[in-house]
Amino acid sequence: MNNLQVADVFTNIADLLEIKGENIYKILAYRKAAESLNSLAQDVNEVWRDGKLKDVPGIGKAISDKIDELLSTGKLGFFEKLKQEVPISLVELLHVPDVGPKKVALFWHSLGITDVAGLEAAAKAGQLRTLPGMGEKSEAKILNGIEALHKRSGRIPIGRAWVEAQALLDYLHGVPAISRVELAGSLRRMRSTIGDLDLVAASTDPAVAMAAFKNYPQVIQVMGGGEAKTSVELYRGLRVQLWVQPPERFGTLWQYATGSKEHNVRLRELALDKGYSLSEQHMARADGSELLCASEEEVYAAIGLPYIPPELREDRGEIEAARSGRLPNLITLPDIQAELHCHTTWSDGSYSIREMAEAAMVRGIKVLAITDHSHGLGITHGLSPDDLRQQKLEIDQVQKEVGDRLVLLQGAEVEIHTDGSLEFSDEVLAILDVVIASVHTGLRQPREQVTGRLLNAVRNPHVDIIGHPLGGLIGEREPADVDMDALMAAAAESGTALEINADPSRLDLNDIYARRAIELGIPLSLNRDAHSIETLGQDEFGVATARRGWVEPRHVINAWPVQALLDWLRNPSGRLNTHK
Repeated sequence: MNNLQVADVFTNIADLLEIKGENIYKILAYRKAAESLNSLAQDVNEVWRDGKLKDVPGIGKAISDKIDELLSTGKLGFFEKLKQEVPISLVELLHVPDVGPKKVALFWHSLGITDVAGLEAAAKAGQLRTLPGMGEKSEAKILNGIEALHKRSGRIPIGRAWVEAQALLDYLHGVPAISRVELAGSLRRMRSTIGDLDLVAASTDPAVAMAAFKNYPQVIQVMGGGEAKTSVELYRGLRVQLWVQPPERFGTLWQYATGSKEHNVRLRELALDKGYSLSEQHMARADGSELLCASEEEVYAAIGLPYIPPELREDRGEIEAARSGRLPNLITLPDIQAELHCHTTWSDGSYSIREMAEAAMVRGIKVLAITDHSHGLGITHGLSPDDLRQQKLEIDQVQKEVGDRLVLLQGAEVEIHTDGSLEFSDEVLAILDVVIASVHTGLRQPREQVTGRLLNAVRNPHVDIIGHPLGGLIGEREPADVDMDALMAAAAESGTALEINADPSRLDLNDIYARRAIELGIPLSLNRDAHSIETLGQDEFGVATARRGWVEPRHVINAWPVQALLDWLRNPSGRLNTHK
């Protein structure tokens, strides 16, 4: 079992326990374990064999014993017993928008509903509205949520695909017949969701390379293929294609397999204008001779273009920009100087301010804003104004201890209530260094209402950043129906930053809205929304989303020099068009 599979077991346990109504701290322990396993850089099997499971944050003796049983036997007795008490199919219901564990338990105990099909039938029959706390509007919302769930594609979030891909790359790197192997397809272009996984390899012995690929331990069936391309299906349904060419043909293969299809069509047209027929194997001349390209740079150069980064290859103007020398100077991970959105044990984070500060310095972060939740979001055990004053004393103490190695700021992620008001008064907001205003509840409100809430926050002079503006979770929760034209117009007018949340389950703003934001002169803030030292500074997916949106370092306040960022935070009146 790999990290994701073990993590899934503990996520399912947490979900079933919550439906059962168990102690919240017991539930959170399993969720923490799942989170740690998902973000674990090492193979959990290696950690287990080395006897170091309890060194992983969030994994104590009880969880360690369960992982030991799971990896030793392939099963977990506690989980098997729990599934006899609570049907595992109930977990499906949690994917329906606005259906939480308490409602799942209500539907199960009252109507015997155990899956989405049963819930949909009961809702259409008008049976839900008669239950405690329900009504016609609640029933209609659930039907709308089920409809939204049915519309979701079979694509998987980039975070899960990335972990699967890295494990497979590690395996293929150890195959002697393969001299090089790389990501391709939509994962290399860093789309937020992935269909099939594409890999490309260079080999002078493709038959041996393909045989090794088919023998990957996670393969459950070979879908088909030959010497140049083979498709397999992995455990849990992910399909993977491996393309193989000799090293001297690797460049054309990598470019072709990366896509997108629309980008490649445009390239083939340009190649024809130059007298070439472009394929994954070569660039063929009319006389039958070949131009072999070992690198992608050679492919683009032969067509008369500079190299185009894979994140831009969507036929959204990148060809024209390349031809006229106007490709953007895309942001990179090292450009990120500050983390302006993180949580500690003062709310729902796993580590203290000091621990987060130490981790930030190790990762080269120069500015760290502690932005714990306001108390209105009950599940997070957030801060009251009195708590903020106490927290400030701790921040000041840690600042003294770390000296000029790190600038610590006090902020807050302030809830935007369903009526549009902010959790803290303007007087409280005014004392904070950074204010992030976010919507976590009421995401299914009508368009006008949810948009109005965000507009109210954008126009508040004390609000610096709108956090994850649409509030969706990729593959799990639909985003709010926000009028983005109205939100962006207001942000452009006020100079308030919009966040690209780098959590791979969010990536909100997405690439399309990020590009529109910079066109309007709206500053962006790229943050990991870290709740642990393991995730702090892991902004790779957020940076990739920004790159897909043509974002440059000058567009992102976290990428500015420290003093420029601090000046921006302290001078709301001078924010308009600061990156133009």
